[in-house]
Amino acid sequence: MKLSVLIRELLYSLRPFSSDPEITGIVSDSRLVKPGNLFVAFSGVCTDGHRYISAAIEQGAVAVVGTEPGNSFKVPYLQVEDSRKALPHLAAAFYGFPGRKLIVIGVTGTDGKTTTTNLIYAILQTAGYKVGMISTINAVIGDQVLDTGFHVTTPAAPDVQSYLAQMVNAGLTHVVLEVTSHGLAQHRVDGCEFDVAVITNITHEHLDYHGTFESYRSVKARLFASLNSTVFKPHGNPRLAVLNRDDSSFEYLSQVSTGSILSYGFQPGADVHPEGIQYEHDKLRFVVVGMDRKFTCQCSLIGDFNISNCLAAISATVYALGVSLTDAQAGIASIPGIPGRMERINLGQNFIAIVDFAHTPNALKAALETARQLTSGKVIAVFGAAGLRDQQKRRMMAETSHELADLTVLTAEDPRTEVLEDILSEMVSGATRKGGVEGRTFWRIPDRGDAIRFAISLACPGDVVIACGKGHEQSMCFGEIEYAWDDRTAMRAALSQYLGIPGLQMPYLPTQDQ
Repeated sequence: MKLSVLIRELLYSLRPFSSDPEITGIVSDSRLVKPGNLFVAFSGVCTDGHRYISAAIEQGAVAVVGTEPGNSFKVPYLQVEDSRKALPHLAAAFYGFPGRKLIVIGVTGTDGKTTTTNLIYAILQTAGYKVGMISTINAVIGDQVLDTGFHVTTPAAPDVQSYLAQMVNAGLTHVVLEVTSHGLAQHRVDGCEFDVAVITNITHEHLDYHGTFESYRSVKARLFASLNSTVFKPHGNPRLAVLNRDDSSFEYLSQVSTGSILSYGFQPGADVHPEGIQYEHDKLRFVVVGMDRKFTCQCSLIGDFNISNCLAAISATVYALGVSLTDAQAGIASIPGIPGRMERINLGQNFIAIVDFAHTPNALKAALETARQLTSGKVIAVFGAAGLRDQQKRRMMAETSHELADLTVLTAEDPRTEVLEDILSEMVSGATRKGGVEGRTFWRIPDRGDAIRFAISLACPGDVVIACGKGHEQSMCFGEIEYAWDDRTAMRAALSQYLGIPGLQMPYLPTQDQ
């Protein structure tokens, strides 16, 4: 695409330049520049991309976008007010504005985003829609399943637009996009042209990045405020905000949302709510009531929070897009589980072993409450807290576990460049503050594999051992190195060793050497 075509909808200042180069791609990392690329420079968390403009040009960049006044570069330089904001619009233009050719459903929130995204996808797929999905686990485009990374968030803006373009080229008509707060704050999903925006909840998380809860909430609100900026689409513009009536964010989002509003929740005041809930050890049954409709649902997911996730998905499909009740029922029933979300690991042991992604105080509370419903015995929790992330969570999660679990094992979870012992000490202070006794109600075991083994050794018949915080993730970070790690593999390795049967080997972490 010619540079002049690419920048038609972009506000910029371009110093006089005679050439109009052909653009072969758009990148914001100078190390990834290939000949013919447009390099977009902006200030990041650790460095300033403007420092690498010359290096990008040496590697073949034929044009540059930045916020600083242009110097005497030998390629066209476009000065914009905010190059990070410009990046997604440039990417959208480069890929032919794919969001304008799809019905785009965005799902955000602190907890439950991935599950709700998958539920919506399953319902639409069951209903016969040609639908794609971009989640923090993977991108699904027709028969293709693409990995979206290790420690995952919303992909970078050029990647998002590339995925959307691939969906358009594959003949898809709908896409469900999981949207993180980092993705919203860094404008990675600008230019996606959202038609339906869904919130799961907003609870304590990422305050290390956003500073305050109010700032975090306002970033989430960007998704809902963007609905009125979606361009006209010949195939329709739902422009609907699906809000959680039970969550503290409801009133705030109701005021900032620019689309029409549909609420869901357990409260009778919600537009869509459940009745007649039946809890079973491996499934949920409930009746969905709302908008002059009433129908039953059965779900293989467990926990009240998954009823809420189902209601969000139903609201976004049945009530927003007109999907039939039978397709919604079949779509929800078709999901056997979500990777790393209350996922049971069974090698024949006489207790329940679960791996869950719960890595926030609210998610840990929900996971432990659900685990409690599964047993009349003990709930034994294993989890840690990430380094270089929200420090307040460390104490809060230890306190939550002391209150809701019978026994707690504190361990590593991506310490990064922080000292693991210091992280564990902060968690210990939270447990002891609530009356926990180290060596009796809780333990600290730095090596996560050993921690899972120890938790299993504490289990009696009928108990629940639940490892939280990693879920589906495929690595753990120590220093600046990502070590291959999967909690599900670790749980299977520990169980096979406990049972004395052949099994997987415990993945390596550097804490094993200490």
